[in-house]
Amino acid sequence: MNNLSNLKIKDIGEQGLLQKLQSFCPAHIIGDDAAVLPTNREYSLVVTTDMLIDGVHFSDLTTSPEDAGWRATAANLSDLAAMGATPLGITVALGLPSEISVNWVERLYDGITQCLQKYHVSIVGGDVVRSPITTLSITAFGEVDPNYVIRRHTAKIGDAIVITGFHGLSRAGLELLLNPEIGKHLKAEDKAALITAHQRPQPRLDVISILPKTAFPISGMDSSDGLADAVLQICRASGVGANIQYEQIPIPEVFNHLLKPEQRVQYILYGGEDFELVLCLPQQDALTLVQQLDKNAAIIGYITENKQVILSDKSGKIPDQVLTLNQGFQHF
Repeated sequence: MNNLSNLKIKDIGEQGLLQKLQSFCPAHIIGDDAAVLPTNREYSLVVTTDMLIDGVHFSDLTTSPEDAGWRATAANLSDLAAMGATPLGITVALGLPSEISVNWVERLYDGITQCLQKYHVSIVGGDVVRSPITTLSITAFGEVDPNYVIRRHTAKIGDAIVITGFHGLSRAGLELLLNPEIGKHLKAEDKAALITAHQRPQPRLDVISILPKTAFPISGMDSSDGLADAVLQICRASGVGANIQYEQIPIPEVFNHLLKPEQRVQYILYGGEDFELVLCLPQQDALTLVQQLDKNAAIIGYITENKQVILSDKSGKIPDQVLTLNQGFQHF
């Protein structure tokens, strides 16, 4: 008899694997070609899909199967939060080499469900195929009142730009995992916090319920591809520009012990995978929102008529610069 931890997918076949995966899902929903989810007619259905590839988005060097599952799920839930939506359920599609262990897949699903449990959301379906590279694709479904959808194209000149938390933590956590020696002078709790920020990011669904209804339409998106990318994408969609004031961006204290000044700028602007929200709304509403969020939230700048996105620093520690999309991570 095979040891369960060494059992291969080829040993149980597609149907055997599906039976194992179905145990993670509500029995009354699974079994047909698609999931039927009841939704209030007054709400719009929101659907998003995110794909992670082994060697591109995660690897055994930095990410356990549980963490890979969590991060993939958090990315999708963050996309729902970025639209102002409440999650309803997710589907999971896997491309797997036949030599991968069943235990690895079950641990992946454990991570997915651990992330979902916080929001009372379930896996409601999916697909499994053979693939030479491990691939994880999640589709998330949510609902939103059509009057309170967050979109990229509605930023207005004079709007304040709000970030809901620190940026650069995930990138710093990844660097610690790849190069542990750079953190030898850090406190154990600081190292653990940075690594957790990378492996277990938190989608900001908590922000949605406190957004001021009178401020809509609110423009925004999440910062999964970096803070600079988010501001640039919003400005491009809205046909406006922005001035980001570097001295207003909250900097984690641990960065002072880990990074040189130029590295801090790079991590904060382009690190990515922090899954915070970047929101544009009237100044007074922005001030109220920041007061309701934790101390790591801040107003970091304003929307301008000039269509360039300019980073400035009144302290003079960094030179003014025009930000562009090609400065951040690109898949191709």
